[in-house]
Amino acid sequence: MLAYQPQIYYTPAQYLALEKQAETRSEYHQGQIVAMAGASFRHNQVVSNLQATLYQAIGSRNCNVFSSDLRVYIEADNRYTYPDLLVLCEPPQFVDERDDTINNPQIIIEVLSKSTASLDRHEKFQAYWMLDSLKEYVLVDQYKMRVEYFRRVDETVWELRVLTKPEQTLHLQSLDIDIPLSQIYRRVSWEA
Repeated sequence: MLAYQPQIYYTPAQYLALEKQAETRSEYHQGQIVAMAGASFRHNQVVSNLQATLYQAIGSRNCNVFSSDLRVYIEADNRYTYPDLLVLCEPPQFVDERDDTINNPQIIIEVLSKSTASLDRHEKFQAYWMLDSLKEYVLVDQYKMRVEYFRRVDETVWELRVLTKPEQTLHLQSLDIDIPLSQIYRRVSWEA
């Protein structure tokens, strides 16, 4: 017979204290701490390609591109996440005077893995909707050439565009920049 294992509830303050001492990152959602798995070589290639391309495309604009070490807090969902990439064009709104946590990203990009795809498409996206600052959300598949681009049309409507060919471009409307899929997937191999 299996014994019932009660879940431990952590406060945000407890999570942040544990996270400060931890060797690996974890995300937080409504009292639960979820360890983040390590990323694959292909995942890191895609993130690196996107970060370099975004950095260059942004140029002299007053925007910054951050990789997964900057945490995002979604107060309305009591959630802390580490997006793969985010773009911030406004002065950062730090949470609780912490310089490692913001709540005002303009663009969030997640590179999908088998273990996170469903979470990134559904639960996390619904949480990210609650961020007034978020204008665009991008999901990038690491197993095949596929980018799902969501753009906020208004308070309740998001527009979806799916890209699957190397000659197509991801147009980030809030920055007015185009990123060819061939650049996102540069040197990425899907061979076993």
